[in-house]
Amino acid sequence: MNGLYLVTPDWDDTDRLLHVTEQALLGGAALVQYRHKTADAGQRLEQATALLALCRRYTRPLIINDHADLCIALDADGIHVGGTDASVTQMRALLGPGKIIGASCYGDLQLALSAQRSGASYVAFGGFYPSRVKQYPVTTAPVIIAQARAVIDLPVVVIGGMTVDNARPLVAQGAQMVAAISSVYAAEKVRAAAAGFAGLFV
Repeated sequence: MNGLYLVTPDWDDTDRLLHVTEQALLGGAALVQYRHKTADAGQRLEQATALLALCRRYTRPLIINDHADLCIALDADGIHVGGTDASVTQMRALLGPGKIIGASCYGDLQLALSAQRSGASYVAFGGFYPSRVKQYPVTTAPVIIAQARAVIDLPVVVIGGMTVDNARPLVAQGAQMVAAISSVYAAEKVRAAAAGFAGLFV
């Protein structure tokens, strides 16, 4: 796992979501997480089904945020869980050994170590910077990346207000993926924005 970790915004317009996501995939996005916090079950199914077909065309994984039932129904590539969601242990038992399971660890190295022991595929730290999408305390110190790389044998994802410029020092410290929402989906030139992130890993 390496590169731009694309996270979808809360868009109800499925056609727009697919079009912009495809531009980001063309720009080099390495992985897509479907995240829509206000959608109902029907809309989640519609959008995730369409996104999975799109990701299959570009041979990129599709990760579902939180909803294990949706991940199983679609046979998506994996799931991402937060600190208040079902545990990594529960998800690994439910989904089996072949699926990607990511865990939000905020600024807590112990959470990341626990996630690794429980069978996580990657750990995500953040927020590092203020976000236009998610409200959280910006308390994650960049030093956690080097600390994690020293004791955790999993890919490290960084999230929270990411731009190409402010992600660069985090990648230099060892982050293997940069998660972004607004910096790509709200960009005037989406494909170029995605390529900018992908270029951090060349």
